[in-house]
Amino acid sequence: MSTERKRPVISDGLPSQLPDIDPAETLEWIDSLDGVIDERGRQRARYVMLRLVERARERQVGVPPLTTTDYINTIPPEQEPWFPGDEYVERRIRAYIRWNAAMAVQRAQRPGIGVGGHISTYASSASLYEVGFNHFFRGKDFPGGGDQIFYQGHASPGMYARAFLEGRLTEDQLDGFRQELSHPGGGLPSYPHPRLMPDFWEFPTVSMGLGSLNAVYQARFNRYLHHRGIKDTSDQRVWAFLGDGECDEPEVLGSLSIAAREELDNLTFVVNCNLQRLDGPVRGNGKIMQELENSFRGAGWNVIKVVWG
Repeated sequence: MSTERKRPVISDGLPSQLPDIDPAETLEWIDSLDGVIDERGRQRARYVMLRLVERARERQVGVPPLTTTDYINTIPPEQEPWFPGDEYVERRIRAYIRWNAAMAVQRAQRPGIGVGGHISTYASSASLYEVGFNHFFRGKDFPGGGDQIFYQGHASPGMYARAFLEGRLTEDQLDGFRQELSHPGGGLPSYPHPRLMPDFWEFPTVSMGLGSLNAVYQARFNRYLHHRGIKDTSDQRVWAFLGDGECDEPEVLGSLSIAAREELDNLTFVVNCNLQRLDGPVRGNGKIMQELENSFRGAGWNVIKVVWG
């Protein structure tokens, strides 16, 4: 029999106050589930649980939708794979890029210019981008065609700062951030702008919400090309980087059902929940990660949360 301490039943992410009228029977059911997991594996246990929920609904038992999980990392530390790179070197590179991105915005605020920019977006998402650049994203020379990436618009200073570190942009160009007309020789656009920088940006992602919507339809179009035998896109992945405040845009959550209905497993959304936006904190005392998990899982997406890095 299980020795697990009695915990409250979680309903919609909140503990239920219903009393356990038969603790012994409850422990028997828990032991049975543990037995299935130990003997038959997690997949079998998941199937049995889903069938039980389905049967409960058929018998008119009020079963809440389980669209949120505990406020912890989805992948526990003991199951995390070994980091494939050099953490020290990559951390140092991120520090340089963060600094240059912040200074590009700060310099754009100097007297006589005063256009400013967004600092916190890239500062809080640098690790996400750098892990992608170093270990996931595949370029156009990849045999399968490479990945298509929709960068969060407000993170553009970080993309410019990385390009500067790589020698693809000059210090003078970086000093002309957000000064397309006033800077001698032309400055860098505020956001991803393929028309102004066709050799740098591939997709526009501003105004907010455009990136997610375009990413969904890009993934859908890739699947169309593959199914019609026009182009093999089976190895291509579409990435969209979004902000938590940006997810209030109707284009973001409104496109989730399309991706789920079309079963677009070639699409990944990366949502940076830094709890900040220009007009104040995101959700105040609420938990935006839980809210977004509920929306994504409810629409049929697979969600992986990284609460603690």
